[in-house]
Amino acid sequence: MNNMDNIISQFIGNAKAEDISPIGNGHINSTFLVKTPHSKYVLQKINTSVFPDVDALMSNIDKVTHHIQKKVKECGKNPSRATLNFLTAPNGKKYICYEGNYYRMYDFIDGTFTIEKMDNPVNFYYSGKAFGEFANFFTDFDASLLVETIKDFHNTPKRFKDFEQAIDENRKGRVAYVCDEIEFVKSRRDFMPLFTDKLAGNALPLRVTHNDTKLNNILFDEKTNMPVTVIDLDTVMPGSYLYDFGDAIRFGATHAAEDEKDLSLVDFDLDLYRSFAKGYIEESGNSLTDEEINMLPYASIMLTLECGMRFLTDHLNGDTYFRISRQGHNLDRARTQFKLVSEMENNVENMKEIIDELVGR
Repeated sequence: MNNMDNIISQFIGNAKAEDISPIGNGHINSTFLVKTPHSKYVLQKINTSVFPDVDALMSNIDKVTHHIQKKVKECGKNPSRATLNFLTAPNGKKYICYEGNYYRMYDFIDGTFTIEKMDNPVNFYYSGKAFGEFANFFTDFDASLLVETIKDFHNTPKRFKDFEQAIDENRKGRVAYVCDEIEFVKSRRDFMPLFTDKLAGNALPLRVTHNDTKLNNILFDEKTNMPVTVIDLDTVMPGSYLYDFGDAIRFGATHAAEDEKDLSLVDFDLDLYRSFAKGYIEESGNSLTDEEINMLPYASIMLTLECGMRFLTDHLNGDTYFRISRQGHNLDRARTQFKLVSEMENNVENMKEIIDELVGR
C-alpha cells in the first residue's frame, strides 16, 4: 500500500480507491479527487505554512459546517449538498497527521461545476445570492467563537504598516521605480482605517465572513445552473460583511484580468455591480444593519486598494508571497488594482444610488 492509500484508509477504511487525480486550481492546498467503486471524495493536503494551527482551522470549519447543516434542516432542505461534509478519522478529528503532513477529506458534491471568470450579469447575480445566503446563515451565530486563521487578514491599516516597512527596507532596490504607485497608496492612508475603526467601536457588528469570495468558490448545479453551496472554507473567520461584499466586487465587476498589463482595458461595470448587490441584498438584506448598508459602496474600494497594496508590497519585498510567472508580475497586478480603485472612486455616488434603490430607501 503506498502513502496515498495509507492516508485515504484513515478516512474511508477498506474502501478501495480506484483513481486518485489532482483537481482544482487552488494555490494553497494540494487537492485530489478520490474515486472508489461507490463514492467520490476530495482529499486535501493542508498548507501549514499558510495555516500553521490546523486544529484551530478545522475547528472553525467544523463549527460553520454544522451550523449551516442545522439551518438547512430547519428549512426542510437537504443538508448533504448545503455545505462540505468532512470525514472523521479514527483519532476523532476531521484531519490526520501523516509523516509530518496534515490531511483532510470530504464528500465530493456530484453534479456541480464552478465558474472561473465572470461572463454575464446573471451568474454574478446568483453569486451574490450564494454569498448573501452564506452570510444569512450566521445571523444567530457568535462570530467570536471562531479563530483568526490568518491574523489581520483584512486589517487594512496593518497592511499599510507592512507596506511602509517594505519601502523603508527596499530589499530589491525597486522603490525608485514605483514612486507613482507608492504615492497612490499613501494618498489614501486616511481612508484605510474606516472599517477597522468602526469594528473596534462596535459601529459595525462582528460577523462570520468567508474572506475569499471569488466566483470559483461557489458550486453551481449542472442541471439548473443555480448555486448549490459555498466552498473553500479555510479563511472563514470573524470579520465584516463588507470584506466579503467588497472582494467579490473587486474580482467580478470588471472585465479585465487581475494582472492585465493594458490599463485601458481595466473598467468598473456598474451593471455587474448592481447584479451582485441585488442578489446579495435579497439574501442578506434583513440582517444588514443601517451602517453596513451605508458602507457597502465603499467596500469594493477598500478591498481593491488593500489587495493592490499587498501586491505592491510583495513586489518591493522581492515577490516572496504571491506566485509570479513573469518579471514585474506583482507590479502589474498592483497597477491593475489601483486603476480599478480609481474607477470605483469615480462611481461611488452611482454605487450609493444603486444600494439605496435595492434596499428601498
